[in-house]
Amino acid sequence: MKEGRKIQKPLVLAIIAMLYLFTNTAGAQNNRLDDSLTSQQQSIITIASLTAKGDLDNLENALANGLDSGLTVNQIKEVLVHLYAYCGFPRSIRGLQTFIEVLDERKAKGITDNQGAEASPIIDERSKYDRGKEILEELVKTSLDGPKKGYAQFSPEIEVFLKEHLFADIFERDVLNYQQREMVTVSVLISIGGVEPMLRTHMNICLLQGITAHQLEHLIDVVATNIDNEKIKAAREVLSELTGNTTLPIKNSEQTQQIEMMVRLAEVEIYPEFVDQYKAILKEEAARSVEVEPGVIAIFPMFQKENRTQFKILEIYADTLSYKLHLKTPHFKKYKTSTLQMVKSLELIEMRSVDEKTMQAIFQKIKR
Repeated sequence: MKEGRKIQKPLVLAIIAMLYLFTNTAGAQNNRLDDSLTSQQQSIITIASLTAKGDLDNLENALANGLDSGLTVNQIKEVLVHLYAYCGFPRSIRGLQTFIEVLDERKAKGITDNQGAEASPIIDERSKYDRGKEILEELVKTSLDGPKKGYAQFSPEIEVFLKEHLFADIFERDVLNYQQREMVTVSVLISIGGVEPMLRTHMNICLLQGITAHQLEHLIDVVATNIDNEKIKAAREVLSELTGNTTLPIKNSEQTQQIEMMVRLAEVEIYPEFVDQYKAILKEEAARSVEVEPGVIAIFPMFQKENRTQFKILEIYADTLSYKLHLKTPHFKKYKTSTLQMVKSLELIEMRSVDEKTMQAIFQKIKR
């Protein structure tokens, strides 16, 4: 603020409101927000789902977003390797080949991605079967001693393969933790469909490993943006039965957007001497938000043709939780703190779409 400028009442109120919003969203979130999925978790889920589906075009963007969210190269590689146990080598290898292309493109643009830690060496000298059995017991929180039943009795060799390879060779690698691996697994099982008994088992493991029912709901919502409604409906039914929550909405992806999508129009007036500087900061923040946050559908800044100090920002979020998570991101906080003195007035207007189907068609048309 320049020295000697008279501070207008609307500006004071706007600054107070922004400071209140900024400080309170960082420290006074309710329990529902506290157990929301992070941007990295959402990226892991999206990458796993698109790879299992074989949607390589959209996978390219998801892989880049995952790197931008802070996932390391080795973590994403581990996601793509892990999921072969559930959707096969061909899908896994195609995902890895797509990842190589994405990394090459980013390197050509001068982007240096964090390679991340390698898997720690295994020094346990017990048999892989015993190690895998112990890991599975850690996952399900119960002893697995006793006679074999079902498929393990009918085909003992596959029970050995599961213990030795899946739960020793794969789950033992510490590039991803158990929660991350189970999120990959559940995302893949939802995406391939028709495996509800296994989906139920792994959703239950998620709960046992500290993933909340709300986080599983959010996981399904993330997958729903890429997978057909029948598979999403089946996943919601499994979660409802598992948690005993018969009121859990069995909704398809279109209904999810209709019910939960958040649309807001921000009207901002900028002091004339800050217009160009503000425009550059706003442009960077909007682009970054759409690029790295799965829940940010659009942040579209505009300014009046006849009055460059008057800005309008159309904001569309997948749901209110995505908006609240957006407020906690480093790029949003940077935007808020660096533009505070530039803002003369601010008004946030909550909007509701007349026709969500048309909204989706608009974005599809732009891609063409």
